Amino acid sequence: MSSSAAQRRELQKAELRAELVAAAHALVREEGYDGLTIRKLATRVGYAPMSVYSYFADKQEILMALAEDAFADLARRMRQNQPDDPIEAMRAALAEYAEFGLGNPNEYRTVFMTEKQKHPPEETFEQMERENPAFQIIIERVQACLAAGVLKGDARAIATALWTVAHGSVSLLITFPFYPFGDPKAYVMRMGDLAMAGLAVSETPPLTDEPGMCPG
Repeated sequence: MSSSAAQRRELQKAELRAELVAAAHALVREEGYDGLTIRKLATRVGYAPMSVYSYFADKQEILMALAEDAFADLARRMRQNQPDDPIEAMRAALAEYAEFGLGNPNEYRTVFMTEKQKHPPEETFEQMERENPAFQIIIERVQACLAAGVLKGDARAIATALWTVAHGSVSLLITFPFYPFGDPKAYVMRMGDLAMAGLAVSETPPLTDEPGMCPG
């Protein structure tokens, strides 16, 4: 096979995979977790189920692909909203996270609230963090807060704490829609402000004995 033919073949594979991921996003938005099956996905794109299996071994692999794609989309949104003030830049990232999750509750529930039953083979958590553009932006904005002296401690630990608060708040709002939280986005922002105020009081230690700083 010539190099040009091989390149065309790889391009076709990449395009089909992207089509499958887009179709999976649509299925999840419309039908939730139970609506995402290999057979339905194949029908959606007009291919035989065995063709889908050549790209994704099972539903878990599709979920991992959806998560990667969702984080990339979230990162693009965060990049477009970056005030100069480090605290405001952190709040802007939190606001984008809230809008992202609350605006797509079915997809958020499926992609971020479904247990991932297997770890990607031969991939460390450090690699996963480096390959997650949204988490990298949070790390960068925490580092800016550290440089400005408004936060103290381990950047990865602080970023993880803020991610925990954002994810927890969005998950509660999606899971308990009838609880009187008030305005949903305002609630997420309030929890984020409380978390940042608490983190500003003292130095945040690393999560483990070996600080896992993610390179920018």
